[in-house]
Amino acid sequence: MSADRWDPAAFKARVDEVLHRFVANEAERFAAVDPLLAPVADQLEAVVADGKRLRAAFCYWGWRAAGQPDSDALLRAAAALELVHAAAVVHDDLIDDSPLRHGRPTAHLALRTAVGRRPGAPAAARSLAMLVGDLLMSLAGQLFATSGLPAAYLARARPLWSVLARELIAGECLEILRTGTEPDTAGSLKVVRYKTAKYTVEQPLLIGGALAGAGERLREGYCAYGLPLGEAFQLRDDLLGLFGDPERTGKANADDLRGHRPTALLAETWRAADADERAELRALLGRRDPDGEGLRAVRALMRRLKAPDRVEAMITARVEEALDALRALDPPPHAATALTALAHAAAARAS
Repeated sequence: MSADRWDPAAFKARVDEVLHRFVANEAERFAAVDPLLAPVADQLEAVVADGKRLRAAFCYWGWRAAGQPDSDALLRAAAALELVHAAAVVHDDLIDDSPLRHGRPTAHLALRTAVGRRPGAPAAARSLAMLVGDLLMSLAGQLFATSGLPAAYLARARPLWSVLARELIAGECLEILRTGTEPDTAGSLKVVRYKTAKYTVEQPLLIGGALAGAGERLREGYCAYGLPLGEAFQLRDDLLGLFGDPERTGKANADDLRGHRPTALLAETWRAADADERAELRALLGRRDPDGEGLRAVRALMRRLKAPDRVEAMITARVEEALDALRALDPPPHAATALTALAHAAAARAS
């Protein structure tokens, strides 16, 4: 990858190489404790095998937009954010009892084989998955600290890791607390902001900027660009969760309905529905296994009430807000090109 030419595939390959080598080494050390741990070690590697590497990309361009050159050490530090994401995914799938991720069984289901058919096996597998997520979060800090960047650089960014973890967990907690309650758009957007938007775009940019010694104006610009774009990313995820192609998303369409999750899509549907439509929706939400007919009925109701259109409008408005902030920031041309491309990639995707 040329230092100033944004090549997403080449960047992803570099991040993948760092992650796969680092996690494979840690998984080997973990499994060496006892042969029984081999399936758990396998899951450490499985959950980092795939990904768009957007969080690493935003961290990288937070560094580059501050005037710093391409750096393998910075790439390792940026890759650590993908381990935070992997940890969050394992925990999120566990909380939501999701069956699929990237088209494969989620960690808590894959680990059923490790515990066999003994009494309490499902709970034991869930406990193992929780610990996989915990270990991945620990490994994120280890990779960041051993990235090879100067200690003074790392010290500038360290406080932001506490903010990232606090806001991410606050968002997860808010989602749990709002699940099953009456849908509310403002409440759903707050979940979007804290559960996903901040740790996907804003905080990676700020961490990259802090590592680079970015000034206040640049940091403010990162927030103005990153927060609306992160919200657009999750709003797109909500639409794909219900209307996307499972072959491309790698996730089950009925997850959000089955879990009665507080998505903006559901909240906008509820807001526009009359009493009869709300009764219909209420009957379909929270079913343990919504059948194809129930899924089609919810989609039809949402389309009739134009909820997907309103969420699309929210996405468009947020992307425009982010790109306006980027133009006002006026970063170096190569950074502006990359961050513009990343904005479109984050918000206009099929998986």
